[in-house]
Amino acid sequence: MILHIKNMVCDRCSLIVRQQLTQLGFSVSELSLGRANVTPDPSPAQLQDISAAFQVLGFELIDKEKDKLVEQIKNAVINLVHYSDLEEINRSLMHVIADQLNRDYTYLSRLFSDREGITIERYIIQQKIERVKELLEYGELNLNEIAYKMGYSSSAHLSAQFKSIAGMSPSKYKSSDHPSRRPLDKVSK
Repeated sequence: MILHIKNMVCDRCSLIVRQQLTQLGFSVSELSLGRANVTPDPSPAQLQDISAAFQVLGFELIDKEKDKLVEQIKNAVINLVHYSDLEEINRSLMHVIADQLNRDYTYLSRLFSDREGITIERYIIQQKIERVKELLEYGELNLNEIAYKMGYSSSAHLSAQFKSIAGMSPSKYKSSDHPSRRPLDKVSK
């Protein structure tokens, strides 16, 4: 049975989910962001146990199809923004996501906006800014290199978006003592 899991957004999350499911007596044959394929199929009582155990860890089982689709959109965005080379993608991320999910972009956009209260485009920008914050903290790339890596047309465009989302310029962020990065699963909230 495939379980759909909300807030499972990184490799550490996957490790924790795998450990929890194993402790509950399930084998995990496949695990990816937001999904776990377990055997044997959990009974309704076991699903409640899994749900309760996940809630303590900050995860949530998803059982409605539209909620699953929204979570798939979020995971696709996170994968693209945080684990892909955006400079190599020569088309809009929204259309890449629609192709990955094999769905009409207009439908996905409307569903995401209705459920999350922001557009997919805004969510992508917020995720990109979180990634830029991370790259700024590493200090290995200058702003022009970060802009290129993140698929921006220029460092000026990146700076303008960064300031509108983070409330300060990238250089001010980099020199601040207390950077304000957010967990990836809390970006749209």
